[in-house]
Amino acid sequence: MIESIKFDQNGLVPAIVQDAASKEVLTLAYMNEESLKKTIETKETWFYSRSRQELWHKGGTSGNIQKVVEMRYDCDQDAILVLVQPAGPACHTGAYTCFSETIDKQEVSVVQDRFQIFNTLEKLIAERENELPEGSYTTYLFNEGVDKILKKVGEEASEVIIASKNRDAEELKWEVADLLFHLMVLLREQKLPLDEVLKVLEKRHVLKD
Repeated sequence: MIESIKFDQNGLVPAIVQDAASKEVLTLAYMNEESLKKTIETKETWFYSRSRQELWHKGGTSGNIQKVVEMRYDCDQDAILVLVQPAGPACHTGAYTCFSETIDKQEVSVVQDRFQIFNTLEKLIAERENELPEGSYTTYLFNEGVDKILKKVGEEASEVIIASKNRDAEELKWEVADLLFHLMVLLREQKLPLDEVLKVLEKRHVLKD
């Protein structure tokens, strides 16, 4: 792989770091040949600091390491995509992603994907896991751990059953929403992207002509 990468005149290549589960872009950094080798060997991200002119291990001081899941390079072989499982915020500000500011905040009228909420929710849950803001219910679930999350999934599934048996459509929609939310928290805790679940559904239910 390293032999295929085209480093620039300074011996660097841009590395785009992406959350393997939520698909959120976390940061853009640079690697030289040495940091790329260390990333491959350790399965954790290493970069080259252009300002300090030295290698740095993401999370080496803060503990917010990024475990490498997969690495790819683009068609021109001059940029790297690093898919990771982050153990904390990617940004030095404490934010989940370095790309948290919007350039143009004007609202654009578009036809919204009816399932866009799942992308939004997956990103939000990932942010909560990495930033753990006080007072957040999602933070509470992650702090309590998998047993608590599983308990909530079981409780919400029971509530769905009860609402269905009672033929209460109004109650059912709220309970299904609660169940879906807790299932997505569980997927995040298990480091299983929602995309993997959707792929299973696609394989099972391929429409045939």
